Amino acid sequence: MSQPVKILLRVEEVARMLDIGRCRVFDLINSGDLLSVKIGASRRIPEQAVRDYVARLVDGAA
Repeated sequence: MSQPVKILLRVEEVARMLDIGRCRVFDLINSGDLLSVKIGASRRIPEQAVRDYVARLVDGAA
């Protein structure tokens, strides 16, 4: 049986994906560069928001 696709990621998961620290992920969220949602007391980042952020970085580097 295959694992379900994750569409909401924890801050720690995004930090690992981008090879940055948790604090830097929170900085990106607080600056509005990375979209996040709250579920109760938890902060989650949509997987597409990570892709969009990276795409903006690539577009800005061109």
